[in-house]
Amino acid sequence: MICPFCRNDDSRVVDSRPADEGTLIRRRRECTGCGRRFTTSETSVLLIIKRSGATEPFSREKVIAGVRKACQGRPVDDDDLALLAQRVEESLRGDGQAEVEAQEFGMAILAPLRELDEVAYLRYASVYRNFASLEDFEGEIALLRAAPSNNKKFSTTSSTSNSQTLSSSSK
Repeated sequence: MICPFCRNDDSRVVDSRPADEGTLIRRRRECTGCGRRFTTSETSVLLIIKRSGATEPFSREKVIAGVRKACQGRPVDDDDLALLAQRVEESLRGDGQAEVEAQEFGMAILAPLRELDEVAYLRYASVYRNFASLEDFEGEIALLRAAPSNNKKFSTTSSTSNSQTLSSSSK
């Protein structure tokens, strides 16, 4: 590490501490040339390889922005979206790869989104998986019905009671 004071390229680590919930390491260093101390920060970078071949760093903000569109008009708040983005990042980092294909990145969003809100999941999946026909939607809906999500926040009982309320109020 180059000393910011004398530009010497040799320093020794005096102290290391995790920060930012373990995603960052702060190191206190001492220059072997001038003896002054300085602090450095280290983070691991997760890169997304886009379809064009370009790479860009993973961004929770981009995950939230993309999923927010699918959740428009749904009872999903900002905390839910932040938690979803965190889960996606943890899932991708858990694989131990420094670079992830955009397709794999998009697929990593689907499972937590399905748990959050099945309608938002269907919207997102229709765009991400390039649904081309009504049969694509019907097939995905059949899968959703065959294996219901473990969603605690948006249970199917609330939609059933809503439809019962609507039918009884129309009488």
